[in-house]
Amino acid sequence: MSKQLYFIQESFTDQELEILNKYFTNTDKPVFGLINLPDVVKGALFARYSRSNKSLRRLFLDEFYTHSTKLTTDSMPVAGMERASSLYDKMILDFGDDSVAQLGGAHIACEQVSNILTKIIEKGRIASYLEQSTRYVYYNKKINGQYHYVIPPEIAGSPLESLYKEYMDFLFDTYTEILEELTPILKKKYPQGEKQTDRAWEAIIRAKACDIVRGLLPASTRSNLGVYANGQAFEYMLVKMYASDNAEVIQYADMILHELRKIIPAFLTRVDLENRGKLWSQYIKDIHSEMNGVAKSLLKKETVALPIRHTQNEVNLIAWDKDGLDKIIQSILFEYTFESEKDIQKRIETFTEEEKRDILKKYCGNRQNRRHKPGRALETISYKFEVLSDYGAFRDLQRHRMLTLEWQKLSPRNGYIIPIELEDLPRLKKLYENALIKSEGIYEKINDTFGEEVAQYVIPFAYRVRYEICMNLREATHFIELRSQKQGHYSYRKVCIDMHDLIINKAKHDFVDDCMKFVDKNFYDLSREDAENKKDRKL
Repeated sequence: MSKQLYFIQESFTDQELEILNKYFTNTDKPVFGLINLPDVVKGALFARYSRSNKSLRRLFLDEFYTHSTKLTTDSMPVAGMERASSLYDKMILDFGDDSVAQLGGAHIACEQVSNILTKIIEKGRIASYLEQSTRYVYYNKKINGQYHYVIPPEIAGSPLESLYKEYMDFLFDTYTEILEELTPILKKKYPQGEKQTDRAWEAIIRAKACDIVRGLLPASTRSNLGVYANGQAFEYMLVKMYASDNAEVIQYADMILHELRKIIPAFLTRVDLENRGKLWSQYIKDIHSEMNGVAKSLLKKETVALPIRHTQNEVNLIAWDKDGLDKIIQSILFEYTFESEKDIQKRIETFTEEEKRDILKKYCGNRQNRRHKPGRALETISYKFEVLSDYGAFRDLQRHRMLTLEWQKLSPRNGYIIPIELEDLPRLKKLYENALIKSEGIYEKINDTFGEEVAQYVIPFAYRVRYEICMNLREATHFIELRSQKQGHYSYRKVCIDMHDLIINKAKHDFVDDCMKFVDKNFYDLSREDAENKKDRKL
């Protein structure tokens, strides 16, 4: 039996212990948490910690607690605010040490944002986002006489405002009409099970109905978005937002910056400085402008005849590692030897295919569920996909921020998807399709006046958008397994199923089946049935 680890017991006076107990989870162990302190102070403590020979608690007492100038709501002193602010000014502005801005964060709620803006905010990798779902929430109610959509500032007050609002109201009216007629049809088709609760059955029908009609929701649909990020991530997010030509994006950037300065002000001092954040935003803006010019002058713009009507989602694998298995085996063995990659590769050349597959199987282990993630050796090889999918599916897949994912602007030029459930309901299908087709003329008028950026707002989720996804095999395993699960929307499930098939059949990487054990390729009429019934069993 191992002996207990030895560590030095730090001594504090009774008065110091009384102070420390307010701000630390213990005073006598080498592992402890920080409590009752703003993130700004916590981050500053860690930043100073990295350049001091003192323990964190001693550093707090000596350099931070004495700078207690504000009170919290419970009259406990907010220790070290002045010290924290001066330290950040020195380290971020004077020394350019950006990493210290990773040590504190904030929760920000962004409400009533368009779905165009949610994708811009969510493009940052190092942050956490939680967005209102269109799969479980009905959008058939008006608030103060208006449906839940954004009127872009560019359009508001312009001659096109009435046309824009008329079409938005028409879309939501059609959404409501189809929803009201569809719900009893679904209830008749999928009657309540004997052991199924009223709540579970209603939730299952609601999810099914929402999945069918959500394609009518326009990109202007308002959403609520929660963001948690560190100071550095917020700074970069704001810098990019200020580089936008979209008025909604700029106005929300102003509001986000204003609120963040109430919580973590020291991390955002550079955002609106002329020679720092503003210069950075202009740099990004100049690149976008230059590249738009390059694309128009060097790439022959083909005129796409509208309309491209009812179509299907498309997935294509356009790049992959031809010697993928050898690269993975080399990376696997590297961690467990003292040999160079070159020497390992020579040994691998003598292995049989069966021996290589056996190594990969052992490395991935006995995965009991999709949360048992294989190791980083799988990051050695990558796949690049080009996808044309309905915007609704794109919204769900874009949430995987660690992937390299770039997308084009939303327009009617790529056609739209009709839910398969409407094929047997001709009246509802006609209502649905007519509402989509009407967007094409509205889009062109707004595009002619305000450009492609603003014209996106009128396009319904059913229209396809083109995007590229580049991911390594480890990411692909997580991505494809998660997004092919039963409870997902069939539109994005099909994209992921197609990706898996392309990896197997086009790249000839059948060895991925030794990694991906939980890809679900079945079709389900009621995708939320198991999840809702399981929820009730827990109640």
